[in-house]
Amino acid sequence: MLESLKEWKGALIVIGILLLLTPLFAWAADLVGYAEPLENAAEHLGAMEHETAIISGILPDYTIPGANPYASAIVAGIVGCVIVLVIGILVGKALAR
Repeated sequence: MLESLKEWKGALIVIGILLLLTPLFAWAADLVGYAEPLENAAEHLGAMEHETAIISGILPDYTIPGANPYASAIVAGIVGCVIVLVIGILVGKALAR
């Protein structure tokens, strides 16, 4: 197991740095008034009037309701990275067979 971690050391360092920077990205996005382009297009076309949510998602709008938005960004980043990493490992193992 320790050998496999050594192979991923560089990637894990980059992921860790990006996770630590997520509050900075959240702050900068808020500062410039960034909004998701797909949501902007839907609002422009009037599609948001017909919006119905089937499921709100694991962390709606990348936050934990009631928590500090910057801390929520860190948690959302960690959860997202873990989910993508686990899926990647599972797909890699399935393809290796």
